[in-house]
Amino acid sequence: MTSCSSTSETRDSLLSVRDLCVEFPLPKARTWPWQPVPRLKAVNKVSFDLDAGHTLGLVGESGCGKSTLARALVGLVPVRSGDICWQGTALQDLGKKAFHELRREVQMIFQDPLASLNPRMTIGHIIAEPLRNYEPHLSAHDRKLRVRAVMDRVGLLPNMINRYPHEFSGGQCQRVGIARALILKPRLLVCDEPVSALDVSIQAQIINLLRELQREMGLSLLFIAHDLAVVRYISDTVMVMYLGNTVEMADAESLYSHPAHPYTQALMSAVPVPDPKAAKAAEICMLEGDLPSPVNPPSGCVFRTRCPRAVGACAEARPQLRGTERQQAACILVEEL
Repeated sequence: MTSCSSTSETRDSLLSVRDLCVEFPLPKARTWPWQPVPRLKAVNKVSFDLDAGHTLGLVGESGCGKSTLARALVGLVPVRSGDICWQGTALQDLGKKAFHELRREVQMIFQDPLASLNPRMTIGHIIAEPLRNYEPHLSAHDRKLRVRAVMDRVGLLPNMINRYPHEFSGGQCQRVGIARALILKPRLLVCDEPVSALDVSIQAQIINLLRELQREMGLSLLFIAHDLAVVRYISDTVMVMYLGNTVEMADAESLYSHPAHPYTQALMSAVPVPDPKAAKAAEICMLEGDLPSPVNPPSGCVFRTRCPRAVGACAEARPQLRGTERQQAACILVEEL
């Protein structure tokens, strides 16, 4: 395994990922005991850099590996191969104690706001839990002051501190989750579809809150979402995933103005257009066929079985990202960007 800490480009980035692979064994999928255990390739050689204060948006249809990638970054699922580097230090080289200390710098906000909170704990205890783990020297009074301060910052009233999660709306529960993530003053927030379970008006409030917190605290965000409009609004750079692979990486302006990869074009054509005349005139790219199995992905380009532009050469080798610094796509048919 090669360390990504050797390059100056990696040392300048807050988080760098190189050729990350996450696989899950499927022993029950074997026909005979002597056959090798099939492996589901959830994330396949994904690489990216995330700078301090920037937002990387991650999009793709369900099952493409977005959430698995997010969980791998915070150590919730094991990594098969590749490197995850935090400010030039490979996490694989860290011991258990050192990794525990680093984890306070990286916090996660989950998709289901209510399910991510312990129903038997008050929100005061939920928000203070990271402090009990990382700053046990604090007195109960000091912990309470820290909790009240972060509650006020995310828009929760002080009299809510002794209430339980079931007494709150979905938007309020997500604010509790954000407060819990911010209590340790991290540098990176991994947001795993944090607004998909909320009403549209509440989504806007949470997104604006995250942007304000990012400006104030200098946070970096890895933002996962299905809503392309939300991703465009909050992201500096967007990475498009398909079947565990990165098919396009670009800054938000370039990707939304002229998507290069056929899969990205199909995603963009599915975005609702508020203008009825423009929506009627817009060309919709419909994908045919079902999503291939990640246990036995297609040879060459993983998107070729559903791509309307596929040719014979697409099955020969897996295309690599190519293009300019602002936009890259993994497709042999994409013209020079």
